[in-house]
Amino acid sequence: MLTYLQAIVIGLLQGVTELFPVSSLGHSVLLPALIGGDWQHLVTESASSTSQTSPYLAFIVALHVATAVALLIFFRADWARIIRGFLRTLRPSFTARRIVTNDADERLAWLLIIATIPVGLTGVLFEHTFRALFAKPVAAAVFLIINGLILLAGEHLRRSAPSDDQTIASPTSAAPAGAGTPVAVRTRSLATLHYREAGVIGFFQTFALLAGISRSGIAMVGGLARGLSHRDAARFSFLLATPVILAAGLLKLPSLAGSAGAHIHGQVLVGALVAGIAAYLSVRYLTRYFETRTLTPFAVYSLVVGGICLIRFA
Repeated sequence: MLTYLQAIVIGLLQGVTELFPVSSLGHSVLLPALIGGDWQHLVTESASSTSQTSPYLAFIVALHVATAVALLIFFRADWARIIRGFLRTLRPSFTARRIVTNDADERLAWLLIIATIPVGLTGVLFEHTFRALFAKPVAAAVFLIINGLILLAGEHLRRSAPSDDQTIASPTSAAPAGAGTPVAVRTRSLATLHYREAGVIGFFQTFALLAGISRSGIAMVGGLARGLSHRDAARFSFLLATPVILAAGLLKLPSLAGSAGAHIHGQVLVGALVAGIAAYLSVRYLTRYFETRTLTPFAVYSLVVGGICLIRFA
């Protein structure tokens, strides 16, 4: 039986770590395993071959939906423009050239659609298999270490990425110690992202099916590697995560009406509320954070926590 305390703690964990680039799935495996007892049973149950009827998995699905709703609320103005832009592209008088040259909202709508396809298909086909194979403490610890290395690689790739004519001040945490002012670096706008580049970023997100690899982090690394600023890479990552998380959650939400959701509806509501509030506050903080800072602190966190957990469970 999932307790209300577990629902609150895991809801808070999900709401924060889904958007912070440190892997919500990895933390939902590692924290219960570290606590042990009835918490450990939650992880074992959700990673088993019969986990489709797992109450814990049904609970996690509800938390994902709450996170997606929080993202929709926070980016509601953006999504209103994006949806209007997409609908304009469906008009009979629309020409393909316009989406390339004129309207940023129309272009962003199609960038998000293209980037969603790889992770959507992979999730439908392999999500259960990956969870049963890799949603275990040792595997999650290893992948969390890999996540840290990926984030560090993203910062390295950013310095050699393609750019357009824009120039921004580099994030303060990337400036040399003792430097008086940040060094100006060249960047490119989100509107200049090519469709094939959006597809590659979407493909990167498929690795988030592995417990320990962050969905938002690896999508940001993909954006940084193509020359986006940290702010634009984070914005594209959060917008891209919204339909992916929402669709995955809604697809499996009916399981709560069956045996998996029996006797835990109250816990689900409490956990979802906590997750939604935590996710909203997290994305509000991170959109400001990435205006001036980098992925490096999250990389260090992933390496340290992943290393400690690997020693603990190996």
